[in-house]
Amino acid sequence: MLIHIWAPAFRKLRRTIAAASAVLLLAACTGGDDSEAAADDGSGVSVGVILADVTSSPRWKNQDPTYFRDAFRAAGVSAEVQHVAVDGSEFVDVGEEMIRQGVKVLIVTSPDSAGGKALIAGARREKVTVIDYDRLTVGGGADYLVGFDPEEIGRMQGYAMIKCLAQKAPANPLVAELNGAPADNNAAQLTAGHELVLEAKYANAEYTKGPSQYVPGWAPAQAKDIFTQMIGQQPRIDGVLAADDGIAAAAIGVLRGLGRNGKVPVTGQNATVEGLRNVLTGDQCMTVYKRTKLEAQTAANIAVQLVRGQKPPVGAKVRDPETNLEIPFNGLVSLPITAGEVKDVVADGFVEASQLCTGPYQELCRKYGVIR
Repeated sequence: MLIHIWAPAFRKLRRTIAAASAVLLLAACTGGDDSEAAADDGSGVSVGVILADVTSSPRWKNQDPTYFRDAFRAAGVSAEVQHVAVDGSEFVDVGEEMIRQGVKVLIVTSPDSAGGKALIAGARREKVTVIDYDRLTVGGGADYLVGFDPEEIGRMQGYAMIKCLAQKAPANPLVAELNGAPADNNAAQLTAGHELVLEAKYANAEYTKGPSQYVPGWAPAQAKDIFTQMIGQQPRIDGVLAADDGIAAAAIGVLRGLGRNGKVPVTGQNATVEGLRNVLTGDQCMTVYKRTKLEAQTAANIAVQLVRGQKPPVGAKVRDPETNLEIPFNGLVSLPITAGEVKDVVADGFVEASQLCTGPYQELCRKYGVIR
C-alpha cells in the first residue's frame, strides 16, 4: 500500500498501525540515565540512536532519550542514545562511529538532508538498517520512517486559525507565517498543510496572506527578531501561524509588548508547558499534542525486531519527494489542543499538573478542569 506523503485519507490506517505498534512493543519487551541499555547478547551495542535537534522543543534533550533507553532496556537490547547539536558534521561523525562499533540498526533524526543522506549512505555500505525518526530525510532512502503527519498538523493549525479568527471577527484578517527550519522537511509539510486549508480564504479575499518566513533552527530567539521586523513593517497582522510552541511564545512576547497578546490568534505544536500555559491564558489559539513516548517506543520496537532477525509488520508507505522511493511508514496520531483539552494532555501523563499549574496558572487549571 502506497501513501503519498501524509495523505489524510489514511488517518484510520495510521491509528490502526500505531495501536498495533504499541501491542507489538509490549510483546517484544520483557522487562535511566546512561547512554547504553543492557546488552542482548554481550557482543556490543546493537542499536544507535542519534537525535540531532535540541533547540526546537525540550523533548529532544529531556524526554526522547529517556524513552528510548527505557524501551531498549526493557527489551534487553543494547543501545547507545546520543543527542547532538544541530550540526550536520557532528551528526555524521557520531553516526559513523556507531557504525564502526558494529551497530545493526541506526535510528536517526537528521539535522538536514545533506547530513542525513551522507550518514544513510555510509550505513547502507555496511548493511546497517536505518530508521528515520520523527522526520523524513529527504533523498536519504532510509529503510523505515516513524513519526507523525506534519501536513496534518499544519491542517490542524489552519483550521484552528479560521475558528479563532471567527471569534475575533477582524475584517479581512492579515495572517503571517513563522515557519520552522528551512532545511527541515517537517517544516515544509507543516506549511503546506495550513496553506492548503487557507488557500480558499486567500483566493476569495476573505483573508490576506501576510509575511511568511522560515525560522532557522526553529530557534525562538530568531523567531522573535523575525516577527518584530514583520509586525514593524505590517502592524495590521491579525493572526500568526507559528510552527511550534517555542516560535509561538516568541511571537506572543512581541505581541505582549504591543498590548495585543490574546487579541491576535497564534498557533503552535508540541504541547510544551509554556505552550499549554499560553493556551490556558488565551494568548495562544491552540497547540498540538504528539504522543512522543509512543513514537519512541514504536521506533525502538521496530529496531528490536530487526536486531532479532524479524521483519516488522509495517504496511503503509510514504513516497520520498526527491527519489520517489517508497519508505515503509509507521504513522502516529496527533491531537489539536485548545484550553478545554489541556486536561487530556495532563491525564495522559505527558505533562504533570504540579509542573503546569503553578502560580497564576493554578486558577486557570481549575477553570479548565486540569485540577480541582
